[in-house]
Amino acid sequence: MLPRDFTEEQQMFRQAYRKFLSTEIVPHMEDWRAAGIVDRSAFRKAGERGFLMVWPEEKFGGSGDADFRFEQIIMEETQYARAGDWYNTLHSRLVGPYITRFGSTEQQERFMPGCVAGETILAIAMTEPDAGSDLAGMRTHAVDKGDHWLLNGSKTYISNGINADLVVVAAKTDPGNNPHHMTLLLVERGMEGFSRGRNLVKMGMKAQDTAELFFADVKVPKHNVLGEAGKGFYYLMEGLAEERLLGGCGYLAAAQLSFDLTAAWVKERKAFGKRLAEFQNTQFRMAELRTELDLAQSFIDQCVRAFTAGKLTAVDAAKAKLVSSELQVKSADLGVQLHGGAGYMDEYPISRQFTDARIAPIYAGSSEVMKIIISRDCLGKDYEPFNTRNF
Repeated sequence: MLPRDFTEEQQMFRQAYRKFLSTEIVPHMEDWRAAGIVDRSAFRKAGERGFLMVWPEEKFGGSGDADFRFEQIIMEETQYARAGDWYNTLHSRLVGPYITRFGSTEQQERFMPGCVAGETILAIAMTEPDAGSDLAGMRTHAVDKGDHWLLNGSKTYISNGINADLVVVAAKTDPGNNPHHMTLLLVERGMEGFSRGRNLVKMGMKAQDTAELFFADVKVPKHNVLGEAGKGFYYLMEGLAEERLLGGCGYLAAAQLSFDLTAAWVKERKAFGKRLAEFQNTQFRMAELRTELDLAQSFIDQCVRAFTAGKLTAVDAAKAKLVSSELQVKSADLGVQLHGGAGYMDEYPISRQFTDARIAPIYAGSSEVMKIIISRDCLGKDYEPFNTRNF
């Protein structure tokens, strides 16, 4: 595999975070999976050690280092430690930047210190029972009442939905005239009319609390509007590229783990007097997968560098999300197959790798939606042929 070009500081950060996971997070994961939710102390402990939100300014408690590779390290190590259902990155790098990117100075000063410390847990609420990747189909709406917005509607499949203290809620604010006229509202725990439904039981990602949220005449004060009213759709589109890159880093790390688990298994397991690794079918399929993983890793690393430089496009983010999420499923699926009957048993890590992987091609935009985004670019009138590009 090609060198990945992490700095010495980042390599030290990786080792320190890996140790933190092994001592403070991994020993509790089975209990949290059984409970269906990660204990809030996990966020606080990560915040205390500077592992929750690296990028915010020092005045908020962060390091101020905006290099995305720190978040890439967190994603990779969390997945490789089999702690991916502790959804720390949704809090720290998916939702958090909405506050600093679009929020007022007052909002940043009010919320960011608690977010960095792990005291204020974040979530974002877009998906509804009848509106997933199609944001224009959402029904949750808010009406301007002068000194506040009156919010009504419901959301579902909201990650961190039970733990969240602050939820970025997308609501239509001119539904009769413009389906893209949306506003992002900061809904706080305890606001009258804001309630939570079930902690949903899922196929995988058992420790990640995923909930239904309900809003019944919630009075959201004007100072809790994130950015400009009516611009929420465009804010979400801007944030989705980062979300898909985040996903890509994590999906691929999980795929790498599935490969390594399987490689170790086939080197030891025997059939018909031979180790599985000696069969040509095993060799060919593992060689193909190893090549795909290394190619995808090179692309993801390039996307990370592009994002840090402010040059990552929505199309390239979609490509990263598409290829990495599909590889996560493929790697886990091959692992289960080569494990044989053991792969179907929950006591073997590869079994959970498979059930956790299946959501990857669905959330943050399904594979089908990613293909639509990519096809609009490569089949559109502005497509630039390969030999005319400026490299």
